[in-house]
Amino acid sequence: MSADSSATGGFSEEERAAIKERAAELKKEASRGHGSKAAAEERDVLSKIAEMEPSDRAMAERIHAIVTANAPELSPKLYYGQPAYARKGKVVCFFRSGHVDKEPYSTFSFTAEANLSDDSGLWPTSFAVTGLSDEAVKTITALVKQAVS
Repeated sequence: MSADSSATGGFSEEERAAIKERAAELKKEASRGHGSKAAAEERDVLSKIAEMEPSDRAMAERIHAIVTANAPELSPKLYYGQPAYARKGKVVCFFRSGHVDKEPYSTFSFTAEANLSDDSGLWPTSFAVTGLSDEAVKTITALVKQAVS
């Protein structure tokens, strides 16, 4: 991520343009019959993120980058109309827009498919997300890695 994107917690204009370009490539491939279901689902997720309110879009873009970089075995897909990441078709984690849900904050959550349980009898399943500080990014990264371990 470029330096100017870290201040806002989202992607720079160049990074956003690259995402839009990738979504357009996937759409073009699908229209030619060359697109796979996975490519179409990724395109749908990128399109949904692009439609979000700016504050949610910035967080969803960062979370998308974190998940795809740290858990490449997860496939982007829509889950109740919001960005999600699945293994073998089963959703492991997902982002919910606070604006879409008419809530004061967005959430990043894990399903029972995530490998987060431990012997303590208490583990995270959902987090309110109002911004993505360096500490929040580290936490999400660690949880995503554990979820697919």
